[in-house]
Amino acid sequence: MEQAVEQNLAFGIDIGGSGIKGAVVNLDTGEFATERVRIPTPKKSTPKAVAQTCKELIYQFDLPADMPVGITFPAPVSHGVVLFMANLHKSWEGVNVTELMEAELGRKVYPVNDADAAGYAEVVFGAAKGVDGLVIVTTLGTGIGTAMIYNGQLQPNTELGHIEIDGYDAESRASSGVRTAEGLSFKKWAKRLTKYYSHLEMLFTPDLFVVGGGVSKKHDQFIPLIDIKTPMVPAKLFNTAGIVGAAALAKRYMTI
Repeated sequence: MEQAVEQNLAFGIDIGGSGIKGAVVNLDTGEFATERVRIPTPKKSTPKAVAQTCKELIYQFDLPADMPVGITFPAPVSHGVVLFMANLHKSWEGVNVTELMEAELGRKVYPVNDADAAGYAEVVFGAAKGVDGLVIVTTLGTGIGTAMIYNGQLQPNTELGHIEIDGYDAESRASSGVRTAEGLSFKKWAKRLTKYYSHLEMLFTPDLFVVGGGVSKKHDQFIPLIDIKTPMVPAKLFNTAGIVGAAALAKRYMTI
């Protein structure tokens, strides 16, 4: 067990609407040090039910008691408290997830918004590694998730997918989900993305945009069509980013 800590490992849990996934992460490489385990999210995804599933998940690993554990939530998390919840049971709102998970798991944990975890992983191990200044990571999916990292420091709980443009919530016009629902070509979608990213560019003057989400695997079909000045690159970590980012943040903030 002492050897595991010396190898710079941490554990990440990624809570999603359909599955709860976890693995030990090698924080020297950003790769999984164990096989990933996935358990379906409970149909009635109350805080207690999800916490019990996380306990079931973590018990499948022989973790040292002092290994940092990071847990992502599909919601903004401020001082350990869920502010609102879109993809799990509504009873999550106002819950102190730090206290909930620590009581259920019997160990210290670090809670984090899932988009923040994925964005941080891209800065530490992925497409934005070594980039100074402000990096904005966006995940184009059913909605638009965002993470802002300035000189390696996460600025948590940004909801830039909900910026209002032309009287519309941005993600209601520019998400990948909307592209699919409306049958938009990549060319037409890129025009909407240009308006969205231009707005972010004007507000924040970032040094780099990183584009994630499942559709980023087809980045060559739409990123070159987005007409902005800021450099833009596709994400690298894809579906490992949440677990990796949660583990990295737990190691950073739980280890003195």
